[in-house]
Amino acid sequence: MQPQKNAGLAAVLSAIWCGLGQIYNGQIGKGVLFMIIQFINALLMFVLIGLITYPIFWIYGMVDAYKKAEKLNEKSAM
Repeated sequence: MQPQKNAGLAAVLSAIWCGLGQIYNGQIGKGVLFMIIQFINALLMFVLIGLITYPIFWIYGMVDAYKKAEKLNEKSAM
């Protein structure tokens, strides 16, 4: 049985650094991928498209981490 994940903490970690929430949830590869994508989005700010893609992906990362933590908690409760 896996320990419960705190969905709020997962979302906050992703807010601090995109991908940390996924790593907290045990999705190491996905978390590293999110970090790489967000780094590319930061570079894209030099050509202005990053001003759109960076915040969208940042919010997506928080929501994804939150929902995955809740899903993991449901699995472990069964």
